[in-house]
This record gives sequence, structure tokens and C-alpha cells, in this order.
Amino acid sequence: MDSVQKLASGFSLDLGPLKEPLGFIRVLEWIFTIFAFATAGGYSGTSHFTVKCPGVVDDKLVEPAFGYPFRLNAKPYRIPLCSGTLSNETFLQGDFSSSAEFFVCVGVFGFLYCTATLVLYLGYQNLYRQTSRGPIIDLVVTAAFAFLWLVSSSAWGKGLTDIKWATNPEHLVMIDLCKDICHAGDFPSMGRLNASVIFGFLNLILWAGNCWFIYKETPFHKDPNPPATMEEGGPPEP
Repeated sequence: MDSVQKLASGFSLDLGPLKEPLGFIRVLEWIFTIFAFATAGGYSGTSHFTVKCPGVVDDKLVEPAFGYPFRLNAKPYRIPLCSGTLSNETFLQGDFSSSAEFFVCVGVFGFLYCTATLVLYLGYQNLYRQTSRGPIIDLVVTAAFAFLWLVSSSAWGKGLTDIKWATNPEHLVMIDLCKDICHAGDFPSMGRLNASVIFGFLNLILWAGNCWFIYKETPFHKDPNPPATMEEGGPPEP
């Protein structure tokens, strides 16, 4: 209870750090991190193809659905056969949940860290700069997140490429049940997923670039041995 009261009494809102690169870039990281995990984590879409039976005027539309976390082989769909019955359960191919969940996890934890450090910058600036420990920890964690954005964005970009292949209508109509009667339809809309990969690499640039401005707050940036000045009025020592 005493520690909570001390923190509350020590809080002093100062928006000045937002005018400095340290705080301004952190706000950008906070915004782009939200965009990154929101565009990937909230996605759902459908592929489309039609079944055209001989002698039947109306085509039958089939729409296999998929979405986050992209376990495509866990969601079944059925294809109407020309005999008037439905096929057994058919599945899309592939499980890409590991790369998608890793990317979203990095985004969520990055959002939480940005929120915590913004509170520290704006409310406890004196505490942040009181010792060298705060900037050093901030530098290490920011550099770690920059590396995680590189790995997660690369993995998610590869996973998205595989998802596009697995949900391509031209690929779906090649299965045995669809031969000669199925025709590819519209490709599923992937604009949000493409944006998530872009936001991931933008976060990589922001977090890696911010390391320099945090580094300037650490004692590593300062010269530990400043040059000694010659005393006024005295001759230089031989």
C-alpha cells in the first residue's frame, strides 16, 4: 500500500517528452503495433468456387471459410455433388497458426510495453532519468522487440504466402471431387493481411531506429573521461 501511495504521489504529468524523438517515436510504435496485431488477429475470409452440373442451369456456390489463427485443416466444408447429395467433409490444407499467433503475440506485448513506457516517460520522467538503470533496461527491451519484429514479420510473411496458395480457388478446384464440375471464383480478399505484414516491418524500422535515441539516454553515449582543462594563468606542465 505504501509503495502504491508513493507512486501516486510521485506522478507528475509532463507532455514535454512527446516533443522529443524518444517520446514521439514511442507513440508511433504504440499506434503501428495496434494496427499490426489488429489487422492479422481479427481477419476472416472466404474462398469461392462454383459447381456446374451437366443439364443444370443454376451453378452451386461453395465458399470455404477461414480466419485467424489460420488452422485451415480444422474447418470443414462440403461440396454439392451432381447427384444431389453433399460430399463428405472436405478441408482446406495447412496449419499456419504458429506464425500468425507469434506475430500477434509480439504485437500485443509490444503494445503493453509501449503503454507502460509512455506512462513512465510522461508521469515519472525524473524516476526514469534518476539512475542509468531505466534507460539501459529500456534499450535492451527495445532492441529485443526490434529483433522479434524482424523474426515474426518474416515468418508471418512466409505464412501469408502459403495461406494465399492454400485458399486459391484455382487450387481448390483441382481436388478429385471437383474435377470437370468445379470452376474457380473470386480470390479471397487479403488486403488486411497484406497490411499486417507491412505494419510488422514498419514496426521493425521504428523499434530499431528508436534504439539510437534511447542509447543517447544511457551512460554509454557519454564520454566517461572528459579532457582535462588547463588551469588559467599557469604554465603547461612539461
